[in-house]
Amino acid sequence: MDEKIQKLKDWINESSNIVFFGGAGVSTESGIPDFRSKDGLYNMKYDYPPEEILSHFFFMNNTKEFYRFYKDKMNSLKYEPNITHIKLAELEKQGKLKAVVTQNIDGLHQKAGSKNVYELHGSVLRNYCMSCKKFYDAEYVFNSKEIPKCECGGIIKPDVVLYEEGLDDETVENAITAIANADMLIIGGTSLTVYPASGLINYYRGNKLVLINRDETNFDRRANLVINDSLGKVFNNI
Repeated sequence: MDEKIQKLKDWINESSNIVFFGGAGVSTESGIPDFRSKDGLYNMKYDYPPEEILSHFFFMNNTKEFYRFYKDKMNSLKYEPNITHIKLAELEKQGKLKAVVTQNIDGLHQKAGSKNVYELHGSVLRNYCMSCKKFYDAEYVFNSKEIPKCECGGIIKPDVVLYEEGLDDETVENAITAIANADMLIIGGTSLTVYPASGLINYYRGNKLVLINRDETNFDRRANLVINDSLGKVFNNI
């Protein structure tokens, strides 16, 4: 393991255009539950499966129940960035890390100080009235009673990508450009099973593809360096 950590450090030192691609595992060490682990949201018991609750159809047709789940399980305001978020922000400040591409919606990368973050699945920090498009922050939504309403009377919707909704075209294009131009791509905390997001890593053309994840993934054989350990332990050594 020490040899792998050293190789990672050497590659970071050699590189000047690093991109980090992350998933739920980046934030679990901050205390935010992931989706697919044995303790994840998909294995908790509700009146409806989380996959159904977090769908566009369910939001439109059962908005009250959607918000009951959303406020209970998707509120990231009480969590703080962990060592991985902090080290990535430091690498960006040093000019080495050019972008973070994340599947997370918790806003912890920005809270840690990262500026160039492409949020493929949106963010709980942004919310808009479906009628007049007025912006509302996360505090307003999470502190509202039942369904958050705009002053115009419209229903407020989180700017998160629900099932049955497409990714934002501009965000995807920016992420593809960043990955395609990277001289080093670090993938961390993701099983790479969520499409189309995970398909973006196919645009990487370099030879420093690093995969850091506790468990094996189907992409391990394509990586130039695989570290099966916690992100926190790895980034604590950088």
